[in-house]
Amino acid sequence: MSAPMLSIAALSVRFGGLVAVDDVTFDVAAGSTHGLIGPNGAGKTTMFNLISGLTPPTSGAIRLADREINDLPSWKRAALGLSRTFQNIRVFPEMTLAENVATGLHPSLVQGFPAILTRLGGFAASERRARDIAMEQLEFVGLAAKARQRAGDLPYGDQRRLEIARALANQPRLLMLDEPAAGMNPSEKLELLGLLERLKGRGLTMLVVEHDMKFVMRLCDRISVINFGRKIAEGAPAEVRANADVIEAYLGAKVARGLEKGA
Repeated sequence: MSAPMLSIAALSVRFGGLVAVDDVTFDVAAGSTHGLIGPNGAGKTTMFNLISGLTPPTSGAIRLADREINDLPSWKRAALGLSRTFQNIRVFPEMTLAENVATGLHPSLVQGFPAILTRLGGFAASERRARDIAMEQLEFVGLAAKARQRAGDLPYGDQRRLEIARALANQPRLLMLDEPAAGMNPSEKLELLGLLERLKGRGLTMLVVEHDMKFVMRLCDRISVINFGRKIAEGAPAEVRANADVIEAYLGAKVARGLEKGA
């Protein structure tokens, strides 16, 4: 098996008396697509916030490839190759699509104050590179023709794809997607699935939180299930689908039978 791109070891976080994530351990193999599922309030987004540096852990360890990142701020984690999207869309509505994607390059395009002030030298070269990469990622997600449009004018599904383009701009080693298919209609979900399968084909490591179980079962190589902040199951999609604890805590027998028929 591939060495882990991400290792989570005995990770916990407490907010006062509330234990939101409780001693969770799992690995995400390099080049794999790993699902993280569970009912509402299970701790999935909190886990994403811990990994990306928005929430400090109470205990445990987070490693990106061969480096522990517990004490690093979110921007340093991004510079090391960790990118994410959010459950609620976070585009800059007044900026163009190209400008939105270019913001994802910030960790690798930081310049000194003199270059920024004069807009010469390294700053000018960085701007050109940012424009080129923004167009490349917009082309990949199918939005290049709308590069100069305001992001706020996009339909919902396109805004989701724009977020992915921005997350890809920094050429991440690990892409974390928080409910990427939320709010999409069936046609948009199918397009998104195709996009993510193309990223799999490129060998990009992905960690995905998603409530649409058919989407997760088709996309992911391995799935971890958490409930009330604790991991209750892990395995290949077929193993998770058949796990009695998962059926009881999350899927429900009716949903599980439907997934079995659709397999």
